[in-house]
Amino acid sequence: MNILIIGGTKFVGRHIVGAARARGHEVTLFNRGHSNPNLFADVKQIRGDREKDLAQLKDQSWDAVVDTCGYVPRIVNLSAQALKSVTRQYIFISSISAYENLTKVGIDESYPLGRMSDESVEEVTGETYGPLKALCEKIVQETFGAKAVIVRPGLIVGPHDPTDRFTYWPVRIARGGAVLAPDRPSAPTQVIDARDLADFIVKLIETKASGAFNATGPDYSLTMGKLFETCKVASNSDAEFIYVPIEFLEQNNVVAWSDLPAWIPDRGEEAGFAYVDVSKAIQAGLKFSPLEKTVKDTLDWAQTLPADHVWKAGLSAEREAELLKLLAAKDVARQ
Repeated sequence: MNILIIGGTKFVGRHIVGAARARGHEVTLFNRGHSNPNLFADVKQIRGDREKDLAQLKDQSWDAVVDTCGYVPRIVNLSAQALKSVTRQYIFISSISAYENLTKVGIDESYPLGRMSDESVEEVTGETYGPLKALCEKIVQETFGAKAVIVRPGLIVGPHDPTDRFTYWPVRIARGGAVLAPDRPSAPTQVIDARDLADFIVKLIETKASGAFNATGPDYSLTMGKLFETCKVASNSDAEFIYVPIEFLEQNNVVAWSDLPAWIPDRGEEAGFAYVDVSKAIQAGLKFSPLEKTVKDTLDWAQTLPADHVWKAGLSAEREAELLKLLAAKDVARQ
């Protein structure tokens, strides 16, 4: 098949390129050439910005287009309109954050999506990210109808992740010693290896799929305790996990998801965050790599990062030590 990928040189995009080529498909990239411009020297690349250069695509055709980097409805509309007559299928990568809320355990693809009180807003923030994705979905579905595929991943992990939201844990646990861990070992989490997501997207193209799919995982109930122990085994670490009550974390301004990645308390508006229903995607061909492989490959990749890498997520060693000291003092005071 002939596949156009909008983006294609960062995290998920580069894995989609790899998955498509591994299965014998022809790939064309359309991007500005800002990120990893030399990554795929042997792949056809069209340089351009979709706000002004989409005319370069008008005299070509593709079996499928994969939009890896659509965040603003106006811009997604430009590419959707430009490509609607030249592709059989438009795959838009959205997010589970597109849902109205995540209070329900077991949210499936029929759950209501978020809304913007002012749909002219284009600034992407923590509050607008999900509703903007929902508006992008709407545009793609209205433009392509049955040719539209919406993929809603959860936390995407694995090698080349620029966010550090998963990588922090294998690296931190490999360092060993007392590790500040959130809440309790049974606290739930959901993740999807970027390579599994890429394989699934190629599968959706090959099967001419249609509709929306939640894409996170795995296909069993994953806990933070299981994740941590897997990281410990993978690095042969002597890590000792100190599970810290949510109340202590809140009192000391330790932020879920950023300071302690891959974890959000399973209560209130986020009660269903780590319990998203992915049965439809599994039926459509989503498969999961062993967690051990994802952790090991992520750790191996992280070891290639420069020594001065600035971590975008996770606690600094100094902040973690400070918190553990405060916790120990509090426990002593109770005795």
